[in-house]
Amino acid sequence: MAVFRSFKALRPAADKARAVAALPYDVVNREEARAIGEKNPLSFLHVDRPEMDLEPSIDLYDERVYAKARENLDNLEKEGILVQDENPCYYIYEQVRKGRTQTGIVGCSSIDDYMNGVVKKHELTREDKEQDRIHHVDSCNANTGPIFLACRYPQSLLELMEDWKKSHPAACDFTEEDEITHRVWVIDDAEMIGKIHEEFAGIDSLYIADGHHRAASAVKVGLKRREQNPGYTGEEEFNYFLSVVFPYDQLCILPYNRVVHDLNGLTVKAFLAALKFNFELMLMPGFPCKPVEKHCMGMYVDGQWYHLKAWPDVYEGKDVVTQLDVSILQDKVLNPILGIQDPRTDQRISFVGGNHKAAELAQMADKTGGVAFVMYPTSMEDLMKIADESRLMPPKSTWFEPKLRSGLFIHKLY
Repeated sequence: MAVFRSFKALRPAADKARAVAALPYDVVNREEARAIGEKNPLSFLHVDRPEMDLEPSIDLYDERVYAKARENLDNLEKEGILVQDENPCYYIYEQVRKGRTQTGIVGCSSIDDYMNGVVKKHELTREDKEQDRIHHVDSCNANTGPIFLACRYPQSLLELMEDWKKSHPAACDFTEEDEITHRVWVIDDAEMIGKIHEEFAGIDSLYIADGHHRAASAVKVGLKRREQNPGYTGEEEFNYFLSVVFPYDQLCILPYNRVVHDLNGLTVKAFLAALKFNFELMLMPGFPCKPVEKHCMGMYVDGQWYHLKAWPDVYEGKDVVTQLDVSILQDKVLNPILGIQDPRTDQRISFVGGNHKAAELAQMADKTGGVAFVMYPTSMEDLMKIADESRLMPPKSTWFEPKLRSGLFIHKLY
């Protein structure tokens, strides 16, 4: 059963929340972060992407980068931009995008739950990315970005959360330039905190939706602290990591699309002919093609859009991973036809989140004479089934939108 406990969040003063809140570190590059930081000195990217405040020649993994992250975090607290709550609380975090609302509870998950499989993952992590976040968490002595979790919420927990929202004012409520609204409520009542803790104790699985590298690094920092403190009791903050748990059926998964930069030496005619062994192809003249059901995908090549529908024998009777559309594309197209054996490392393929328009993918393909694929989004049901079976999805299978904002909640490890 899940251990999910309250904590003393370091969080922005109400009138500073909008300025502090920032996109996760891994969805902006160095140049984008610098541009944002120059306009906004309070952006939490100064903590999560501190290289923006250093000379561009300095390596991303230089010790000075991590020291700057700690310096910037300490300064935000010293200046009263960030204030730590005096007592442990839970927090409600609500996001509204295009009329769709997702509302979750912020707290701290147990590193033991991660290790024993209560917190379930569905993606591999890369060692270099883990090491970066391990160093960042260790240097800041804090989890600065929440792990995006999901679960099957019991009705009673949904009602507790809604009742609190109706009877208490939001601690912050703002809408950003991307028209996504963010609201936070503070649950500081001891009786309510106890009820929420009990509700989560009855939940047997929490699923990582997004943030596998942050989760893995937070756990490894916790284990490192245990080694450094052999007399630890298990109650220390380093035994827990910052999380937001949402009801799985409120979440919106967008497709994670692909652009391959060339046709692996094939002519367009030969490439299209090779596809017909596994797909029904339909030319879609004049407009971008977005799939409307599973086992279908849109494709753009040589100025034309096509609708691809996998033949039934490609997916019928297959296991939960093999029948995923991203698996079908990899196994039937990217590897055997286009020569993309390892999409995690091959430089000939780009992954484009579903928040980008299909026309943008076409432009990318045209620049290099390649091909773009518009995917149908993976479902939360498939994600959870794969995690339950301790299986792994292909890389870049899901794009969750909206993204959680960093800086609204920080979990100190001491």
